[in-house]
Amino acid sequence: MYIMFGATVINRFGDFVMPFLTMYLTLKIGLSFGIAGIIVTISSLIGIPSSILGGKFADELGRKKTYLIAQGAAALSLLPCAFLKNPVPIVIFLLLSTFFHGAVRPPMNAIVTDILPPHQRQLGFSLQYLGINVGVALGPIVAGFLFNNFLPLLFIGDAVTSFIALFLIWKNIKEVKPENLKETVYSEKEKEEKGSTISALLKRPQITIFLLVYILYSFVYTQHRFSLPLTTEAVFGSSGASKFGFLMSINAFTVIFCTVAVTAVTKHLKPLINITIAGIIYAVGFGMLGLVHSYYMFILSTVIWTLGEILVVTNFGVYLADNSPSNFRARFNAVGSLSWSLGAAFGTSIAGRFLQEIGLNYIWLLAFVLSIIGTVGMLGIYIIGKKRKEAVNVVEVLNNEVG
Repeated sequence: MYIMFGATVINRFGDFVMPFLTMYLTLKIGLSFGIAGIIVTISSLIGIPSSILGGKFADELGRKKTYLIAQGAAALSLLPCAFLKNPVPIVIFLLLSTFFHGAVRPPMNAIVTDILPPHQRQLGFSLQYLGINVGVALGPIVAGFLFNNFLPLLFIGDAVTSFIALFLIWKNIKEVKPENLKETVYSEKEKEEKGSTISALLKRPQITIFLLVYILYSFVYTQHRFSLPLTTEAVFGSSGASKFGFLMSINAFTVIFCTVAVTAVTKHLKPLINITIAGIIYAVGFGMLGLVHSYYMFILSTVIWTLGEILVVTNFGVYLADNSPSNFRARFNAVGSLSWSLGAAFGTSIAGRFLQEIGLNYIWLLAFVLSIIGTVGMLGIYIIGKKRKEAVNVVEVLNNEVG
């Protein structure tokens, strides 16, 4: 897990290109804002099918093998961009890199699930989450310098750090072959299933309902990058942009300094309970933005909803892992990513229409209401699952007594 953590920090630290993609397309190669917007949208969308493919190959060919191929292809696709001048092939290679990069996360999450028993998975996913945020907190500083002064190194540096992370995984992580996945089964729910991903999900309706409710969480969380900057501009005027940037720094540092503490406090609670608590925190943190006008309250709001973010991210993968067949772990992770992407897409498209028709003042009331609905949904899944488990235990006791 520490090797995985190190690889994650290095890889996310070196994620130089994507944060500056819009600026690169417009300022460096001269594309219009409209065309740049289309390209950025496509780069977001092609991550969905690649994630699903990454999950399928990880389950059927091997997690490590899929990761190495996807990460290596993503890195190699960036290198030509450092030397080309024609915008067309540059955009093609950038989209190729984004496509392959989308296939990286499902095998990585499946590796974490394979090597950790259920009682350690929250700690494992927390460590990975912390690694992502440490890298993201530091990497853009270097990327900004390279963007302004040594543009080719933006692509070369991104590729080199990817290869370093790839080498760490290749050298230190053992492949679990698909035929040996039975050795990583820790409970009845993790036993292998036959059939397709859809049939496996239908046999686990609680997972399907969980992912549908999770769309609401994603919708609400997405407002931090869609409605929040608009709100800061409306409340604080010309200083809104800089104040929003500072709030994002507060978000990053809250994650870095609080993830370990939040995990330590909540590690004995069930993942669904933690996600339920996160829904309440989202309701408070985002809902209060419709009532406050002090910048200090905006800072407090950011700290609050970031604590909810920590709980969601560190427990989402755990719940999926604990309820996924061992031979569908990566594919279930990919479906989880699809659930998140749908929520994010609705969170911008529907919220945009909502802002246009009803107004900015009420978007945070909507976020509050959806957070409460999501909270009730997660709690309902937990209660139903608990009752079902108790019923199964009663049947087993009766069978044993009859036997």
